Amino acid sequence: MKILGIDPGLRTTGFGVIDKQGSKLSYIASGTIKTPDTDLPQRLKVILASVSEVIRSYAPDCSAIEKVFVNVNPQSTLLLGQARGAAICALVSADLMVAEYTALQIKQAVAGHGKAQKQQVQDMVQRLLALPGLPGTDAADALAVAICHAHSGDALATLGALAPSLAKKGLRVRGGRLVG
Repeated sequence: MKILGIDPGLRTTGFGVIDKQGSKLSYIASGTIKTPDTDLPQRLKVILASVSEVIRSYAPDCSAIEKVFVNVNPQSTLLLGQARGAAICALVSADLMVAEYTALQIKQAVAGHGKAQKQQVQDMVQRLLALPGLPGTDAADALAVAICHAHSGDALATLGALAPSLAKKGLRVRGGRLVG
């Protein structure tokens, strides 16, 4: 299964493609999408077109994207959300399933704890995918999103399949978690 991970950003959006065969993960590609220093609609257009091109080039089976966190500056959060929306539009236009993970979930899946620094995430991505060198920070973050989905996807699919029977017992699945 080929997984496309996206680390959204208005100036730089990272992407990473990995392959999962059983429990083995293999690196396929990664990189960044840089937007020109222009108005917002043009930047969003570049993100949409570039993510669509990555999808055409690597034909992933599914995708995962980092959820937006709330910054101290609400304007930055809104802009990041719009960049994320452009990337999601490209993913769903290609009929890809889109899984969403928080930064905490991604860091836990890759580094073992949610307070990992960027350098730790880069190091772990390099180790987990047996890369000859460190990927750039945005590409490493995108690869970490894909790795998180590779580790979490099976559990989420199982929970999703169990959801109807759990609902009969008064339980629900929300965000991959069992809630009463």
